[in-house]
Amino acid sequence: MKNRNGEKIGWIGGWLGGFLWALILALVFLFKNQWTEGIVGLALVGLAIFVVLYFAPWKHPATPYWKLMVPVYIVFFSAAAWAIWSYGGFGVLGLNWWHFSWTLPLFMPLGTAGRRTWNDYSAKEKP
Repeated sequence: MKNRNGEKIGWIGGWLGGFLWALILALVFLFKNQWTEGIVGLALVGLAIFVVLYFAPWKHPATPYWKLMVPVYIVFFSAAAWAIWSYGGFGVLGLNWWHFSWTLPLFMPLGTAGRRTWNDYSAKEKP
């Protein structure tokens, strides 16, 4: 059996790195004495850490990756909604829904690795 620590580091580091902006933004809000925004942001980052670790593919080896990624995506887009809310909403920021078309590439992993499971790699390795 091959050591798969690199994949584990990639899952944890990649997802948590994707939430780093939310942690920084929450800390900025706290330093600006915007306690509600900062605490909600920290709670979302804490939820992200939990979800990334709980839905790790090696803990659910027969589950397709897309099912493991959906909860993380939900928390990620909740964090984006929190950031928009924290700054006063769409109107204050001058945003509309079309501005979020850039998020479509974020869904590529659902298509490229979505049907794969953690066990797929192990099955290919056996003679």
